[in-house]
Amino acid sequence: MTYHEVNFDGLVGPTHNYAGLSYGNIASERHQHLIASPKKAALQGLDKMEAVAGLGLVQGLLPPHERPHMPSLRQLGFSGSDAQVLQQAAMEAPALLSAVSSASAMWTANAATVSSSVDAGDGRVHLTAANLNAKFHRSIEHPGTVRALKAIFQDPEQFQVHDALPANPHFGDEGAANHTRLCADYGQPGVELYVYGREAFNPSAPKPERYPARQTLEASAAVARLHTLTDAHVVMAQQNPKVIDQGVFHNDVIAVGNRNVLFYHEEAFLNTEAMLAEIDAKLQGADLIPVCIRNDQLTVEDAVNSYLFNSQLISLSDSEMALVVPKECEDSDKVWTLLNTLTDDPTNPISQVKVMDLKQSMRNGGGPACLRLRVVLSEAEQKAVQHCLITPELVGKLRPWVEKHYRDELAQKDLADPQLLQESRTALDELTQILKLGSIYDFQL
Repeated sequence: MTYHEVNFDGLVGPTHNYAGLSYGNIASERHQHLIASPKKAALQGLDKMEAVAGLGLVQGLLPPHERPHMPSLRQLGFSGSDAQVLQQAAMEAPALLSAVSSASAMWTANAATVSSSVDAGDGRVHLTAANLNAKFHRSIEHPGTVRALKAIFQDPEQFQVHDALPANPHFGDEGAANHTRLCADYGQPGVELYVYGREAFNPSAPKPERYPARQTLEASAAVARLHTLTDAHVVMAQQNPKVIDQGVFHNDVIAVGNRNVLFYHEEAFLNTEAMLAEIDAKLQGADLIPVCIRNDQLTVEDAVNSYLFNSQLISLSDSEMALVVPKECEDSDKVWTLLNTLTDDPTNPISQVKVMDLKQSMRNGGGPACLRLRVVLSEAEQKAVQHCLITPELVGKLRPWVEKHYRDELAQKDLADPQLLQESRTALDELTQILKLGSIYDFQL
C-alpha cells in the first residue's frame, strides 16, 4: 500500500493582524501594530499550497477559525448585542479584543500532534488537538480545531481525533511544532521524536530563564499514550533551554526532519548525541542522516531571524529532498551562501531550495513549517479526506473567495468594527460549503 505525507496548511483567516501577542516570539513582538493585509496573507498561503502540490506532493488545507471569537468575550463578562460586546471590549480591554481576534490558527503546525496508522497500535491515524495554554489567544483554539478535524477526518475506523490535554501548565502542549516523524519510507514503521522544553513535575530539571518553555515532557508522554504508541516508536528529547531564551519558542524554529533526515542547529537539543543514537537504533530500514549546522556556520540569532529551520523539508523522490524556505533566507547573504553549500554537498539528500514569499505570516513569527500540519496517509485514508485536498478546481474557487471577502488592510482599531465580524462570518459560512464541512463554527451551531 502506498503512503504519502500530506501537508495540511492553515488557510489564513479574515482577521489576520499584527497584535504582537506572542511573548518569546521575536518576530511577533517586533512587528506589533503594523498594518496587515489579510487578503495578501491568504493569497500568499494559497500560493504556497499550490506550489507544494505542483512539486508532486499531496496538499490539504484546514479552515480558519471564527474571529473575533464572541463566545470568549461573552464568557469574560461582556454583554449585549455583538456590536455592543465589541465596543465594550475595545474601550475596556483592547488587548483582550486583539487576543480573541487573532488569526493564529493559520499556523496549523500547532493545531495538533499526528501519528501515522503505521505506528499506532490500533492501526488508525491519531490526531490530538494541542491545548496551547501558554498563550491566551491560542488557548481558545482547540475546541474549534477539534470540530474542524472531526469534519475532515470523519471515519472512526480510520481516524481518531482526541480532545486537547487538560488546560494546565503541567500539560502544556504545542502540537506538531515540537514533533517530528522519522522513517525509512512513509509506509514503514517510524520513530516519533517528541521535543519538550521542561519537565513540569521536576522543577530542578534544566529550563529556560528568560522565555517560557511551552511544551512539557508530561504532555508529550500523554500524547504518545493516547496515540497507542509503543516505546519502539518514541524518542523524547529536551530542547536546549539556551535557545528558547534566544527566541526559539518551538523546536520547528531550530530543527526539521523528513524521512531519515534530521536538519538541525548544533545548539537545538540537550544531550544531542544520545538522542541521535536512540533514533538511529529505533529507526527501521534506514540509517539516520543527521545534517547539523554548526554555530560557526550560522548563529542561533541568524537562524531565528531568517527562519531557516522553519522550512518544509520535503521528498521530491526516494533520493532527493528540497527545502521550502521563506524569502528571508534568500535575502540573507549568510543564509543563502550556507544553503548553496548545503545543496552542493553530495553526502546529504537535500539538493534543492524552493523560495516562498510569506512576508505576511513571517511578520507574525510563522514560516513555511508553521503553516502546515503533516499527516501520513495511505491511499484509502487520503480518499476519505479528499474534500479538503488541494486541486486546481478547489484553488479556482478559493482565490475568488478570498478576493471577495478579505480586506486589503487591517489595523488594530478595525477589530472593533462589527462589520468585520459580519464579513468574517459570511466568508466562513461560504467556505464550509466549498469544503463540504457542514456546520463547524459557533455562529452556525
